[in-house]
Amino acid sequence: MHRIAQFMKVSKEQFVSSMREEFPQYTEADIEDMYESLALPARATRGSAGYDFYAPFSFSLPPNTTIKIPTGIRVKMEEDWVLKLYPRSGLGFKYRLQMNNTVGIIDSDYFYSDNEGHIFIKMTNASNEGKTVEVAQGVGFAQGIFLEYGITVDDDARGIRNGGFGSTSKQ
Repeated sequence: MHRIAQFMKVSKEQFVSSMREEFPQYTEADIEDMYESLALPARATRGSAGYDFYAPFSFSLPPNTTIKIPTGIRVKMEEDWVLKLYPRSGLGFKYRLQMNNTVGIIDSDYFYSDNEGHIFIKMTNASNEGKTVEVAQGVGFAQGIFLEYGITVDDDARGIRNGGFGSTSKQ
């Protein structure tokens, strides 16, 4: 096994700011309690490939609705690795829970962004059976898998990331 990464929390200030933006119904005290309760992603068994991401708060997701979750988590990893995010298998199977971008891609340089590399997970309940997804605070709802990647022999990328979605294609 390659030990190539380390999960950590974003700062309390970053988490509070992100939660206020997405979920204004929570008080600052509520958000600070959530922050203190955040668990770092972990594998459930020795044979697990995926690191479970845990819900920072309880949520209910009726069919055909979407939620954008500030996880409070960032990851520092070696340069030639990527973290790919997916729904937990059981939630995808039972509820057709899907990532809005199909697969979340966390690049190694995202860690150094102004938002501290804060990982957000946006999911939709695409249930065609009318099932509502209920996730309790602290329960795994997504999973991340680290993969090594290669580049072409003539690659000359020199851009510097500062941001998340779409930031590497901005000119």
